[in-house]
Amino acid sequence: MTKILHISKFFYPYYGGIEDMALTIVNELKDNFDQKVFCFNHQKGSIAENIDGVDIIRVGTIATFSSQPLTLRYQSKLSNVVESFKPDFIYIHFPNPLAAVSVLSMKDLNAKIILHWHADILNKAFLYTLIKPFEKKIVEKAYKIICTSSNYAQSSPSLKEHLNKTIIMPSTIDEKKLKLNDEENINIIKIREKYQNKKIVFFVGRHVPYKGIDLLIEAEKFIQEDCSIVIAGFGELTTKLKHLCKENNRIFFVGKLSNNDLKYYMYASCVFAFPSVNRSEAFGLALAEALYCGLPAVSFNIEGSGSVWVNQNNITGFVVENKNVKGFAEAIDKILVSDFIHDEFAQNAQEWVKNNFLKEKIIPTLNSIYT
Repeated sequence: MTKILHISKFFYPYYGGIEDMALTIVNELKDNFDQKVFCFNHQKGSIAENIDGVDIIRVGTIATFSSQPLTLRYQSKLSNVVESFKPDFIYIHFPNPLAAVSVLSMKDLNAKIILHWHADILNKAFLYTLIKPFEKKIVEKAYKIICTSSNYAQSSPSLKEHLNKTIIMPSTIDEKKLKLNDEENINIIKIREKYQNKKIVFFVGRHVPYKGIDLLIEAEKFIQEDCSIVIAGFGELTTKLKHLCKENNRIFFVGKLSNNDLKYYMYASCVFAFPSVNRSEAFGLALAEALYCGLPAVSFNIEGSGSVWVNQNNITGFVVENKNVKGFAEAIDKILVSDFIHDEFAQNAQEWVKNNFLKEKIIPTLNSIYT
């Protein structure tokens, strides 16, 4: 049986867009391939465990620097796993510079390298000068490169000379996580009542600069329709963002939501606000999840980002000029005031996601890579 070693920063039950995709891929391949996962431990210490028949090796970390977990024995432990497991393929979820350096250091490596290119390394100028030579080598050495959208692949300086071996495979959503049972409608009603049945403009994501939450807060003053703006998630900017609107009576922070509560908010809302501003937003998994729930989206036009493909302008929502706060607000208003626009976008959104971003859609692509 063909052996695949998956290398991800973290892995289930840690939740993140990359980790969610890594889990989906492992689950879809496990019936036909022998697999192991090598990752950092999101908790203390190093452990080895088995989840649904797949061995997971988690390496304890001592620190995190510029989003990269660090440990003293990463390279030696990875080498030991490769030597004992003897994988036919090594599947690296990138960015993960330490994994790239470690794999490149292995002598007589017979495994073919698959790079799953989730995003370029951006906004880390000095650090990137140190990483770039290794990134260049791992891209050259890769047997295949998987990118989440054609937009992103063609705009990536690191991939532009390797498009001949780049395969487009979009990130996927977990339909089971988002399906709504009739019994759950009461939860949606409760959320709407919580905001006095005003139409809800909803955001969820990490509170980091590229997510553009400050622009959503700025756009609020231009939104004419009476509504509630609900901001879910947390991060390094949470305190600052709350301070920006401390006297605003229609912006609400609800913190990190459970999977079920996130689903309820999406179904209870009228508009999904997605104000990301640069290519650090490579795809927009939350955007695809919102569209699946029939939630029309408003996003910025980020050149080279897959989010422009995920949210189809004038079909599933509106895509407005990047950082145009007033245009962002006007697009939100158009959906809030018109049931016709809202309902048409909602129907289009659900069909678009079901036809393109369900995990069943990537199985032929995955199988073609390994066979």
